[in-house]
Amino acid sequence: MEFTIKSGSPEKQRSACVVVGVFDNRKLSLSSELIDRASNGYISEIIRRGDMEGKLGSTLLLHNVRGTLADRVLLIGLGKERDFRDKEFRSAIKTAVKLLNETGSYEAVLYLTEEKVKRREVAWRVEHAVVVAMESVYRFDQMKSQPTEVRRPLRKLTLSVPQRSDLAAGEAAAARGLAISHGMELARDLGNLPGNVCTPTYLGERAQQLAQEYPDLRVTVMERPQIEALGMGSFLSVTNGSEQPPRFIVFEYNMSPRKSKPVVLIGKGITFDTGGISLKPGADMDHMKFDMCGAASVFGTLRAIIELKAKVNVVGLVAACENMPSGRATKPGDIVKSMSGQTIEVLNTDAEGRLILADALTFAERYEPEAVVDIATLTGAMVIALGHIACGVFSNNDALARAIIAAGDDAYDRGWQMPIWEDYQEGLDSNFADFANIAGRAGGSITAACFLSRFARKFDWAHLDIAGVAWKEGKEKGATGRPVPMLTTWLLSHTAATP
Repeated sequence: MEFTIKSGSPEKQRSACVVVGVFDNRKLSLSSELIDRASNGYISEIIRRGDMEGKLGSTLLLHNVRGTLADRVLLIGLGKERDFRDKEFRSAIKTAVKLLNETGSYEAVLYLTEEKVKRREVAWRVEHAVVVAMESVYRFDQMKSQPTEVRRPLRKLTLSVPQRSDLAAGEAAAARGLAISHGMELARDLGNLPGNVCTPTYLGERAQQLAQEYPDLRVTVMERPQIEALGMGSFLSVTNGSEQPPRFIVFEYNMSPRKSKPVVLIGKGITFDTGGISLKPGADMDHMKFDMCGAASVFGTLRAIIELKAKVNVVGLVAACENMPSGRATKPGDIVKSMSGQTIEVLNTDAEGRLILADALTFAERYEPEAVVDIATLTGAMVIALGHIACGVFSNNDALARAIIAAGDDAYDRGWQMPIWEDYQEGLDSNFADFANIAGRAGGSITAACFLSRFARKFDWAHLDIAGVAWKEGKEKGATGRPVPMLTTWLLSHTAATP
């Protein structure tokens, strides 16, 4: 979709559709007031008849409104004006874009970006309008023999800003929103692909394609012999039962004008997770193709910052493999040696994500990183703790955690800090190895993070458990592309704050 930024009066727009808002209790927004005046009170007349109350999510499509130059005027209910915040704004944009895409308005001018949102400037409104619009028209139908065609889909959206002085900020914000959207699309596409297509080998090939598309990105894809030479026994223990060979993917993007230390992003890339010998229940096991969404978010975040040519040094690490049961698979009770030299008693082979991340965290040490963030669909316990709204943020540095959470708040891709106090560590004690890969059921997400912290003592580190937010179930089943917005916003703000 193409986006442009414009400043001007709604009744003067030559367009297939002009989109304006109406607040609850039939209160007109400024843009709808201007159309009302131009039409000699036509909008007010409709509202008095009760055809539009202004409830959040309500819509009314009008044709040939007198005094305007647009073919249609779309009224969007905005709810109570005093409650018009981030969620309500994004909901109104989503409602408008979905209706435009379904009704054949191939282009439109959107005035909702002029509405005031508490604590948010015009740049935020434009950026989020782009992200929500792109999310709303996203489709994954590449595996269907006959993809559903949309009649005259929405191809161009003009976003209005209140003043001409807002144009430059609006254009920069639209560029950010589009880059984040492209990153989310890549992450969603990778997550939605089935496990028989999106294998570790496929991820390696896709990484190399990304490097071909963007010369600023350098990619190295390691195969099993190279992984063995590194001593990644913890990672390799997970892939033992699979016919699919593992891949360890290294992205390097160095665009900072200073010789600054890089930020390292690590993604869990389990392309399908059966649980291994500790086999999962059969119900909903198809969801386990999403177990590589952490890796997908690393792909997507790099895609976004490359498009923006962000002045930052970033390393992306993806440990990719399948977790399958077979005669060669790691068994409960087996002891494996990690790249760090620490030994791990594998009490549950379905706690495999932490095993591959452990070696990736050790590998990250060679970059002497400024900070390391790992992203993983790590524990079902995270869903119980925070539901599907926020990801869990664990960190050995509170300032790092606060910066990531603040970026998530700005991106509407929220996280919540969880504890990793030393008190939780004793649950990982083992009689036979340095420690076990699981503790008891209580605080499962926390003890999983405590396990990872044992491999992250040499740098500032954060762990994002995205098990509750990486995909949706039900009618909207599919990957979400989170936390690409959070990570991209954090990297961009982090770069801006660096002296």
